Amino acid sequence: MTPVPFRTGIAYDVHRFNPDRPLVLGGVTIPDAPGLEGHSDADCLTHAISDAILGALAQPDIGFHFPPGDPSCLNIDSQKILKFAADLASENEYKIGNVDVMIIAEKPKISPWTEAMRIRIAETLSVNPDQIGIKATTNEKLGSIGRGEGISAMASVLLYRK
Repeated sequence: MTPVPFRTGIAYDVHRFNPDRPLVLGGVTIPDAPGLEGHSDADCLTHAISDAILGALAQPDIGFHFPPGDPSCLNIDSQKILKFAADLASENEYKIGNVDVMIIAEKPKISPWTEAMRIRIAETLSVNPDQIGIKATTNEKLGSIGRGEGISAMASVLLYRK
């Protein structure tokens, strides 16, 4: 890997609702809300952050590292995926500068949970919570997310050389 002082990554993830599963976003279980469909715990927020870190490192996405057909990845806690990405950054002599994410969902209301998400993600990444920005918006009833069929998330990450 070419040693440059900074690297940035950006990623997007989306999952449709599955009411038979718990909703996990940012490593936090949100009660009284339908969960998301996926091979793992389907935490689209954590997946987007993980892919942004991997992208900054010019690595393949999480589907390469944690294949959806692999039985060992079934229902995996996405914080393990995030820890893998953070460890890979560290092995390549990079630290997390900051993470900025946007959750797009018509439901449930996200703001009551953002502080718990920031803390959980910061713990997994071994950074301070003030290095994690989490925002939420709706899709103004446009498209599949706007019709309330699922949740999506976008993430941007800055890595800096140790």
